[in-house]
Amino acid sequence: MKLLITRIDLLAILGKVHSVVPLKPALPVLSHLLLEAVNDQLILSATDLTVSICASAKAKVEEEGAIVLPARKFFQLVRELITSHVEIHSSHSEVAHINAGSSHFKMNGMNHTEFSSFPSLEEGTSLMINNGILKEMLILSSFAAARDDNRQVLNGVLFQHCGNTATFVGTDGKRLSRVSTELSVLSLREEKMTKYILPLKAVEEIIKLINSKEESSKLTFLSDRMSIEVDNTLLITKLLTGQYPDIDRVIPKKSDTPILLHREELISLLRQVSLFTKDYSSAVRFTLMPGELYLSATSGDLGEGNAKMIVNYEGSKLNIAFHPNYFLDILRHSKDESIQLSVSDTYSPGLITDSTQAHFVLMPMRIESNHTLATAEKT
Repeated sequence: MKLLITRIDLLAILGKVHSVVPLKPALPVLSHLLLEAVNDQLILSATDLTVSICASAKAKVEEEGAIVLPARKFFQLVRELITSHVEIHSSHSEVAHINAGSSHFKMNGMNHTEFSSFPSLEEGTSLMINNGILKEMLILSSFAAARDDNRQVLNGVLFQHCGNTATFVGTDGKRLSRVSTELSVLSLREEKMTKYILPLKAVEEIIKLINSKEESSKLTFLSDRMSIEVDNTLLITKLLTGQYPDIDRVIPKKSDTPILLHREELISLLRQVSLFTKDYSSAVRFTLMPGELYLSATSGDLGEGNAKMIVNYEGSKLNIAFHPNYFLDILRHSKDESIQLSVSDTYSPGLITDSTQAHFVLMPMRIESNHTLATAEKT
């Protein structure tokens, strides 16, 4: 193998693939990248056996071939180079020579036959979706997904579609986000409801890959895998298996007279009062009175924090407690000037909506008789 490529192009495709490489690989080859020189292109591939990704860039290929190199060291080396072009060649299947101006390096690697081949999704069903919409839907749903839950399905985002409607859902059992969008271009074989659970790592990689909001990307699904093509990059991921929670059962009905809350004001007051929570598992009490919302929290070490804001509430006094960080996450992911809060009683989930089709659900913290707060039952 022998090729010449600009450092900028090499660094760009390295940036797209290297984050897939696991920190603690189950197999030695998983800590490596596959480099392939073919058809005047350099193709880089990485996998952790769940998420696989490959990206390509133009290169001057004098001799086609392939080699597997240690991912992090190779990325660090290229990042430190200052020349405009990088030459890579190998006459041995496990040793690469890297030349950059007056600098010369020899890096030991592995034979490319040890690298896992990418599965084919040619027989899958496909759809096209606008990049800007896809990225927004994934961001708005994935923040509520679990990061390390024993229930594997919660460590991902549910993608479901029927006809021209696509819905994305994320939940960790304490909060939930459901967002929907209409697809302008659809090429699926069936109109019935289909569901797929995307691993959170794959979702985060897709979000990073999407730069252009105007273009569209192709998503292809099999029963156990999904692929997406973005620009010159292909990502393939295994899908999570298992029964996702019944979302329709979890999401409460929107109130006929929801409470209108100014988003920025509530963010400011909630951040102030949350400083007086005891620890990460503590909550802020929301007390609704006619025309007013009171926020309060107590800490034995610091004291107590109290704040209030004018709201359009006209019912009887109602106490409900929410995790402040979860509530703030929802507020940050809404772009409207005001949001609407629907609550029915102390122990039922709260529904937060805005002018979009997004539904955010937040489980309350239980208010015990002695005024201490405990986590409510999970979804």
